[in-house]
Amino acid sequence: MIENQDIEFKSIWKDEWLKWVCGMANSNGGIIYIGKDDKGNVVGLDNAIKLVKEIPNKIKDTMGIIPEVKIEEKNDLLYIVIRVDKYPSPISYQGKFYLRSGSNNNEITGNELDKFLLNKIGKRWETLYVKDATFDDLSENAFELFRKKAVESGRLNKEDVEIDNETLLRNLGLYDGKYLNNAAILLFGKEPNKWIIGSYIKIGFFENNNADLKYQDEIHGPLLLQVDNAIDLTYFKYLKALIRYEGVQRIDEYMFPRERI
Repeated sequence: MIENQDIEFKSIWKDEWLKWVCGMANSNGGIIYIGKDDKGNVVGLDNAIKLVKEIPNKIKDTMGIIPEVKIEEKNDLLYIVIRVDKYPSPISYQGKFYLRSGSNNNEITGNELDKFLLNKIGKRWETLYVKDATFDDLSENAFELFRKKAVESGRLNKEDVEIDNETLLRNLGLYDGKYLNNAAILLFGKEPNKWIIGSYIKIGFFENNNADLKYQDEIHGPLLLQVDNAIDLTYFKYLKALIRYEGVQRIDEYMFPRERI
């Protein structure tokens, strides 16, 4: 069984326990007991002496790591303890990567795998360079909006933003003098979806228990502009307002205050 998990390994040579070793090595480590039932009771192993020699080789051959493996005894019954440490580098089993999360041990694929591998080598996705992107691919309107909002929020002062775009991106860690990174393209790119697939906002209006899509819109452009444009479009097209008048002035009252959105 696995420490704090209700899992029993009836056969030492089925690969499920090896997947758990991989998942633990990629997470925060853990302990696997072989020779205990799913309630934690020791049931013993007839071939514990042989297995304690073979298990480290099995793990080393399939994953390239050597965890601590030892025999323990209780009530004259032998069982094996495999103690797996957390590894700083990514560990795979038969070319696949596993990650332990609580009582689950899951194979990680796609975007989650990319994120996992980058984290293991000390990098984040948004800091990766976009080789062919240039300043011609960036939006001047996005830079103007950034300067305005940065000063209004108090995060930067006026002197901090009254610089050219290249220096601004350098100061923000979005440009190294040669390449723009993913964050720069998302925030300031005229067409970020050209470089990063799916980097746009989609809004839809549904009826009949959310199963019937009546109409939808896509909002493209720099992420900085997408946010405001999405809110504007939501209020203009998708939300209904109650109308009242103060004198001759028309007042539109929405269910959700704009500040909350």
